[in-house]
Amino acid sequence: MIAVAMATAALIIVLSVFNGLGDLLRSLNTAFDPEIKVEAVKGKSFVVDSLFLQQIKSIEGVETVTEVIEDYALIRYRDADIVVTIKGYSDNFIDQHRLDGHIAEGKLRLRENGINYAIVGRGVQYALSIAVENNIYPLQVYYIKNVKASTMDITKLYARRDIEPGSVFSIEKNYDDNYVFVPLDFAIDLLDYGDKRTSLEIKTKSATASVQEKLQKLLGDRFSVLTNEQQHKDIYKLLKMEKLFIFLSFNLLILIASINIFFSLMMLVIDKKKDVAILSAIGASPQLIRNIFLSEGALIAFFGAGIGMVLGGTICWLQDHFGLVGMGMENALVANYPVRLNPWDFVSIYVVMITITLLISFYPASVAAKSFSTEEL
Repeated sequence: MIAVAMATAALIIVLSVFNGLGDLLRSLNTAFDPEIKVEAVKGKSFVVDSLFLQQIKSIEGVETVTEVIEDYALIRYRDADIVVTIKGYSDNFIDQHRLDGHIAEGKLRLRENGINYAIVGRGVQYALSIAVENNIYPLQVYYIKNVKASTMDITKLYARRDIEPGSVFSIEKNYDDNYVFVPLDFAIDLLDYGDKRTSLEIKTKSATASVQEKLQKLLGDRFSVLTNEQQHKDIYKLLKMEKLFIFLSFNLLILIASINIFFSLMMLVIDKKKDVAILSAIGASPQLIRNIFLSEGALIAFFGAGIGMVLGGTICWLQDHFGLVGMGMENALVANYPVRLNPWDFVSIYVVMITITLLISFYPASVAAKSFSTEEL
């Protein structure tokens, strides 16, 4: 019973950690990426006009449509420079409130009093030593133009625009080290995109799946309409596969622990040889005797699994509320390992325990029912 309880508790804890990691990834991705993203299936960009936007906004469930231009650029600040990904957002990006809880320094803004501001990642700030509150030095943004190599005038090879650093966001290292957000008009002027956009980011006010289906139907096969999870499907798929393999591996441990039930029942059959014979003599059927031993195995497994589930659930609750085990890294996204209890994990584990117990207990119970008779008394 103790062996079954320990294996069950360990499985509950590990699956809960995977649930917590999945939630953490979703929270990070939701902060950076939109609920729904529209991209061209072919090509880097597509033309967006007022009619196109109006058709999308007219779909039921669409709350905000943000225009986006994304491309690589070189950022220079004083004597340092770095290549980053520039994302130009229309003004309503702030209304999506995706960065509200992730501003580490400065004020969240793209434009104020007619002045353009950049929102830079924490890693970019560190790399360039950007002082957000110091407006003496602007960010110099360079973009390489697509011109012929024979051009002699060096200034025609690139475009340069200056912008004030307005705030710093901190989400996750990969984002913090590589992204700078700027107003859409600034990106159009720098990158010379005109009426082209690389994507549209949509915030919904109803079921995301329903809005996605309507958008895909409206836009057709030329566009891909992806939910937040579909934008990171490889990561979530890998996480689900890891969770599945962990579940199967720990079920193997539970199976090994349940072999103890097999040997316990076999020893019990030998020990209760005379008692079984007496029961048989007073009219007990083989089926009754078999059920007695099956019940014995079920009691061991169910009590063991029950104790393990309570123990595992208690440890996860303590971890969630008091942080028993930390990440062990100063720069970790969260101080402690994230956990989340999922009722379906409990159900699946209990179903597995029932199946394993019945399979393990059936043979000893059958031996007890067939091997003894009144003649052995």
